[in-house]
Amino acid sequence: MKNNLTKIRKEKRMTQQDLANALDISRQTIISLEKGKYNPSIILALKIGKFFNVAVEDIFLLEDDDE
Repeated sequence: MKNNLTKIRKEKRMTQQDLANALDISRQTIISLEKGKYNPSIILALKIGKFFNVAVEDIFLLEDDDE
């Protein structure tokens, strides 16, 4: 799954650790998400969307999407 997490996080001037702390998850999870090596649970995806105040679809993209 592709994602825009790194871009969105950097636009907010946050480190991976800042985001991990805000979501109460490990920095390693953020690293894995950003590299596309880990697909978030629906709950985590919704938490991330809510935290950044954006739709989940604006962060996480299916690889077969044309966007």
